[in-house]
Amino acid sequence: MKLTVIGAGNMGRALMKGFIEGGVLKPSQITVYDIISKAAISAGETLGVNVSDDPNADVKDSDYVLMAVKPQHFDATLAGLKDSLGENTIVLSIAAAVTTSRISGIIGDRKFVRIMPNTPAQVGSGVSAVCPVGLSEDETEFVKKLLETCGIVIICDEKTLDAIGCVSGTGPAYVMLFVEAMSDAAVSLGIKRDDALKIAAATVAGSGKLCLETGLHPAVLKDQVTSPAGTTIEGVMALEENGFRNAVIKSVTAAAEKTRRMQGK
Repeated sequence: MKLTVIGAGNMGRALMKGFIEGGVLKPSQITVYDIISKAAISAGETLGVNVSDDPNADVKDSDYVLMAVKPQHFDATLAGLKDSLGENTIVLSIAAAVTTSRISGIIGDRKFVRIMPNTPAQVGSGVSAVCPVGLSEDETEFVKKLLETCGIVIICDEKTLDAIGCVSGTGPAYVMLFVEAMSDAAVSLGIKRDDALKIAAATVAGSGKLCLETGLHPAVLKDQVTSPAGTTIEGVMALEENGFRNAVIKSVTAAAEKTRRMQGK
């Protein structure tokens, strides 16, 4: 098994780290290339993977090629590799808003997978939406196994993938704003900044874990901590008064509208 990764940025490195630490691939089975050679060399030194100076030569005998490049560079990069791809090589794309029709327009009827991961994959707690095109059941299962080393995996069609991306892909930014706001409020109450950040981040992380592991609806969990005439209901009312839920919903739908514009729809 050989995986060649094109792009040694944050997400490419996070996924490689997950694949290795999850025990699905050995460092010797992964080769990385980046147009910025220092980035590839750094990834090689940190993760122990092979470093390529000729991606066209490496993709020839690769079982999978992970395209971890920015959307604006995707077409030209993949087009430059397509004639070198092995006959059975499967392309994995994590480029946002790069549609399946756009990918097939470059590589034809080859097998490929469109993937939408998110940044918490860097700590093994990500969400990856996965849309396979032409893969067998076993091949799809292997891709799922790979990405599960970095968090939760949802196998879906392309429409659902785009929708998931507007929640999980953009969501970490909204959560970070919430953590920052919570920590600012904590500082205003006299809590030290370092402690405030830890408290806010741990509260978000713990609440998410509680929701996932109990399987209870968020409204039920909210009610469990919201005592009659207590402090929590007072805070919830303040959030509602200032349009908290509406703002969150608007942020996700705004991201969806931007995705459609990027896809030319």
